[in-house]
Amino acid sequence: MGQLDGKVAVVTGATSGIGDRIAELFVEEGASVVAAGRRSDEGTALEARCGDSLSFIRTDVSVEADVKAMIDHAVSRFGRLDCLVNNAGSGSPMVSIAEATAEQFDGVFAVNVRGVFFGIKHAAAVMLRQGAGSIITIASVAGLRGGLASPIYSGSKAAASQLTRSAAAELSHAGIRLNCISPGGIVTGIFAKTAGVSGADADRVFGVIRNRFASVQPIPRAGETDDVARAAVFLASDASSFITGQDIAVDGGMVPFGNYGWHESVGLRADVSRLVKEEIAKGS
Repeated sequence: MGQLDGKVAVVTGATSGIGDRIAELFVEEGASVVAAGRRSDEGTALEARCGDSLSFIRTDVSVEADVKAMIDHAVSRFGRLDCLVNNAGSGSPMVSIAEATAEQFDGVFAVNVRGVFFGIKHAAAVMLRQGAGSIITIASVAGLRGGLASPIYSGSKAAASQLTRSAAAELSHAGIRLNCISPGGIVTGIFAKTAGVSGADADRVFGVIRNRFASVQPIPRAGETDDVARAAVFLASDASSFITGQDIAVDGGMVPFGNYGWHESVGLRADVSRLVKEEIAKGS
């Protein structure tokens, strides 16, 4: 018996990294899932892995019509909506605030904040009719501490967290719970992409990233996508029925005990990029 038996969930940004694992684990735990993302090939592959319990829909969360269609698809396909995971996100280079551009700001906030707003808005409309639901926003430790990422990215994640918390204050009385998960250093392909690596080569360098991330927080191992996915299962399940308006850091102690600031974070990103490129060169 799964923790999410009979539930229907939508997961955005489900075609890679954390979102892919959340969608997959939700299915393993008994949920029917609509996986939303921009990569059709990866979405089709996810459907093939998960079978009839998962339906992919191409979605750009910065476009409101896409988000409404995503929620409508879940209700049409599976009959209701019990959980939305606002996972889709856009990264930002570690650029100084003095050098950041308006285009960078708008691009990151369009996905990380507008996308969360649209998701909550359209999921809430369905959940209010049902009188129940769980909305989970994947935020970031960068929204809880300064210096862990660029000011633009950090600001967008802080905004997403507060948007979620404020909506929880309004909607919790109606049986709709809203919470955030703030991941720390999680091993995903985004760090390989920053170094200019993609596709099969990105999988090859996960070991390098994992080894480097083992030392950036008090718990001496890198974070895995499964760590975030299992926290999401908990918040989507009835086991968390008395929890709302919270931001749970899944970070190995980075926020409460870590000592990374701006300069250390810039150095870490540069170090990871160098190690990734060296690993790729070995296999060339």
